[in-house]
Amino acid sequence: MDIKSILEERSKWFEWKNIKPLKEKIEDLKKENIETYEVKFGDAIEISAKCDMEKITETAKMLKPWRKGPFKINDLFIDSEWRSFIKWNSLEPHLDLKDKDILDVGGNNGYYAFRMLKHSPKSIEIFDPSALFNLQFDFINLFVKSDIKYRLLGVEHIPFYDKKFDVIFCMGVLYHRKDPIEMLKEVKAGLKKGGVVILDTLIIEGNEEVALSPMRYAKMKNVYFIPTLKALYNWCERAKFSDVEFIGKRYTTTNEQRKTEWIEGESLDSFLNKEETKTVEGYEPPLRVYLKLKN
Repeated sequence: MDIKSILEERSKWFEWKNIKPLKEKIEDLKKENIETYEVKFGDAIEISAKCDMEKITETAKMLKPWRKGPFKINDLFIDSEWRSFIKWNSLEPHLDLKDKDILDVGGNNGYYAFRMLKHSPKSIEIFDPSALFNLQFDFINLFVKSDIKYRLLGVEHIPFYDKKFDVIFCMGVLYHRKDPIEMLKEVKAGLKKGGVVILDTLIIEGNEEVALSPMRYAKMKNVYFIPTLKALYNWCERAKFSDVEFIGKRYTTTNEQRKTEWIEGESLDSFLNKEETKTVEGYEPPLRVYLKLKN
């Protein structure tokens, strides 16, 4: 697989008619005299800067939907669909990122990657095959001015990439893949010896070694397998990880994922029944598990 050719071909995505105007807006902002005074990497990534807030607000709204965040630029609060700090704050005590080469696969607009900067890693790269999310990252990075690299690549490209990583974050990806064991092998192939994967995925409750295979789950068509924890451990063993460490699990609620003015369409409250005890299809509500997989 020729990664260079893939990246060259995907660079043309920025010429799509719905993407090109956004790319041009950000290119115009690069010519502005933007001066960043301070960036705080808290629950919201808070930016204090000298800039034309009318242009910044216009561009931020053009870049909707904002799934991950939140972000705050001066008085502009980008209230993303996910309050991503809830997940990050639960994971952060379990992380060792200092001087590490890190990959965030399925990294969306880079919220988590930006939060990693506080830990002084050696390098951070993001893989996500979305031109829109790439532009959201570019927009925020106008202020953060980080060295994070964003690649329009997916998990399937990891084994062919010319770099190995100490830590790979794989959050919210596994249940979207038709072959979850093969995906785990692909992620493992990107690790250095002794490296770890931080895995976040959906599971179902149960003591059996089985997986749910729904046609739709919480209105999502692209969910293929949701295992019990025991089945997930089996997948990790088949992928040849040397050890699996349980970090935690919890249900996703409408406190964490909800509709805001910064997204379009529905959010979690439309995917669950009124009591939030079942999905609209009648399945268990979203239960996420966090694991550390060791190479």
